[in-house]
Amino acid sequence: MTNTTMDDLISLCKRRGFIFPSSDIYGGLQGVYDFGPLGVELKNNLKSAWWRSTVYERDDVEGLDAAILTNPITLRHSGHETTFTDPLIDCRSCKTRHRADHLKTKKCPSCGSSDLTEARDFNLMFKTAVGPIDDGSSFAYLRPETAQAIFTNFKHVVDSTARRLPFGIAQMGKAFRNEITPRNFIFRVREFEQMELEFFVRPGQDEEWHQKWIDTRLAWWERQGVSRHNIELYNVPKEELAHYSKATVDLMYRFPHGLEELEGIANRTDFDLGSHTKAQSDFDIHSETIPNKDSNTKLAIQDIENDNRWIIPYVIEPSAGVERAILAILNEAYRVENLDDNKSRIVLALKPHLSPIKAAILPLKRNNEEIVRKALEIKRELQMLGIGRMLYEDTGNIGKGYRRHDEIGTPICITVDFETIDTDDTVTVRDRDSMAQRRMKTAELPDFLKDFYR
Repeated sequence: MTNTTMDDLISLCKRRGFIFPSSDIYGGLQGVYDFGPLGVELKNNLKSAWWRSTVYERDDVEGLDAAILTNPITLRHSGHETTFTDPLIDCRSCKTRHRADHLKTKKCPSCGSSDLTEARDFNLMFKTAVGPIDDGSSFAYLRPETAQAIFTNFKHVVDSTARRLPFGIAQMGKAFRNEITPRNFIFRVREFEQMELEFFVRPGQDEEWHQKWIDTRLAWWERQGVSRHNIELYNVPKEELAHYSKATVDLMYRFPHGLEELEGIANRTDFDLGSHTKAQSDFDIHSETIPNKDSNTKLAIQDIENDNRWIIPYVIEPSAGVERAILAILNEAYRVENLDDNKSRIVLALKPHLSPIKAAILPLKRNNEEIVRKALEIKRELQMLGIGRMLYEDTGNIGKGYRRHDEIGTPICITVDFETIDTDDTVTVRDRDSMAQRRMKTAELPDFLKDFYR
């Protein structure tokens, strides 16, 4: 387990431009955060890594980017209108609200009073008016998850791609939950992003695929720098399962505030496609007419291995939150190292493909026109490689520049000095982790970085 505290991460994120409290100049908005210049790069790199692994590197997954506004009927048949709730308790003394399942005693954690209300269900979905008149007759929900749009687009994807089982539909995007008690920095928030896959399989093969995706996701997290030693598998007991789940395994990570869910991998059976197909009553899957007053679409697929019979596939769902992923990755990467000169440095040892800045180009003297011109020329050339963001930075102090880039996770620093201009067109290339430096011809830099980030 890492020794990093939440305060360490919050301080780093605000100080170095990773994450800011939203609307901070007006006192903030609880459970909502903004990603700063470095945070947006880290987030985009993480999402790109997930998309590349889930979609590009596989031949059995398609992508989707669906709308945030969601038809209420969709969330009625998915069960969200009736089951997407948390137990809420009010303190009559100090007027604070708490989740009942988070109270360890029958006392208010804010004031210690025992004068609490009975627990009642609180629906977590955000509503918004649709159209010019806000009279409650026309509304939509901000989606509480990205999954339902995948299910309602199932037929469109199958018809347009001619996919056969097994196959998946992947989506990344915003989701919204009106959390009673947002807490622990970006771990539990009201606006967040999901990386979600719905993988459709034949009934009877669902348990095998469930285990395959557990193994696949564990391997992916390790490639992002999240140690397997800090993850525990939690087989959710039957009485705690979501209404749609046959089995769920949560990847529980040792965050600074404790062991909590990093990703859930659920066997949703045919609940979702079945619910959106039949809505209210059973039907004959082989019939062309389905008794459903809300939808006349049959969300089924022909099984070519079984005489082209129509079946409703089972679904395996690996679902991870981007913010929780970033919190875990920062926690793993953050370290304080003691140096030989009785000083220390903070290092954010991110995996290179996640680093916000891929290489920093530093002129030794920011008031020397030739050095500055050469440094800018190198920056432009390296930026054209398409590896990621290259940063020209004339701090005026190379030592401080190195320390800053250690702290924000930049793997490579390239220093342009007098020797570059006057002698042999070489630069100093410094490695973040080892702090080793070596001279390199400027002409060799593109191939060096391509190999480094391969």
